[in-house]
Amino acid sequence: MKLSVVVPTLNGRDRLAASLDSLAERAPDAEVVVVNGPSADGTTGMVRERDDVDVLVELSDRTINVARNAGIEAASGDAVAFLGDDLAVEDGWTDALEAGLAEADVVTGPTHRTLTGGMTTDEPESRTISGREVTYFTGGNVAFRERTLRELDGFDEYLETGGARDAAHRLAGMDATVQWSRELCARREAEADGGHEPPDSPAHAAGATGTNGDGDGRDWGWKYRALAYRLTKNYGVRPTVVRRVLSHAASDAATTAREVVGGDATPTAWLGTGRDVTAGIATGASDGLVARARDRSPTRNPHGVSKRADRAVARYDWR
Repeated sequence: MKLSVVVPTLNGRDRLAASLDSLAERAPDAEVVVVNGPSADGTTGMVRERDDVDVLVELSDRTINVARNAGIEAASGDAVAFLGDDLAVEDGWTDALEAGLAEADVVTGPTHRTLTGGMTTDEPESRTISGREVTYFTGGNVAFRERTLRELDGFDEYLETGGARDAAHRLAGMDATVQWSRELCARREAEADGGHEPPDSPAHAAGATGTNGDGDGRDWGWKYRALAYRLTKNYGVRPTVVRRVLSHAASDAATTAREVVGGDATPTAWLGTGRDVTAGIATGASDGLVARARDRSPTRNPHGVSKRADRAVARYDWR
């Protein structure tokens, strides 16, 4: 098996170096594709000075799903893995990847986060939606058979967050198998970077992205825009979809209300959150219906790898 590892990065030179070091040690035969951009911290120079990176792709677009798709275009392996630039693979990672892909179309595993008081880790997560068994994965620690990734047409570039969760729904619609392997481990020193959460991590999917202007670090509009978009695109307007979206909204509204009562948020912030959630749901649902009409195949990806060819502004290939 020829393995390609795609590492998207943005202004993460130091943590990227640690991630690449771990790949050089534990996956020395892998083809390494770094997708950068656009960074302003010397990442390009650092990568070009290394001899363990095979391809460097420079982008002008900052979104994670564009970076992932650019990496797919550059990768040449018959297995393609995605690794967060703040994650270091652990011992046994390559063996677990090969064993997993021998049995399944996709294999994913936990990310360990080192804290002062110990270590936390991810657990398997799956849901049954409209009779479809969906197994979620973290976009920063997952590997695909190249054939499966090609059929999936990569990630949906409409989404600024939640791209991996959308891909999980589409994989289920294609009857692709997703295996969880505890041995496919990657580690992140959580406190070393100020608590940065990688895209498509549980915290990221829960809305801990960007800022909504109130300083709480949560972009409620994009959380619900992404949620409504991926559910509507993949399942249409069904009672199950409406119920799931409203359930999420009610839960977050209650949490924010408790924060107001406890003095951790203001009534103005609570009202602003409601406005952002409502607008996000409306926009996401509308755009999801349009996307569903544009791609009626099980792939459900009208914004995938095959839809554009202008992602890269520069490419350095040392293969």
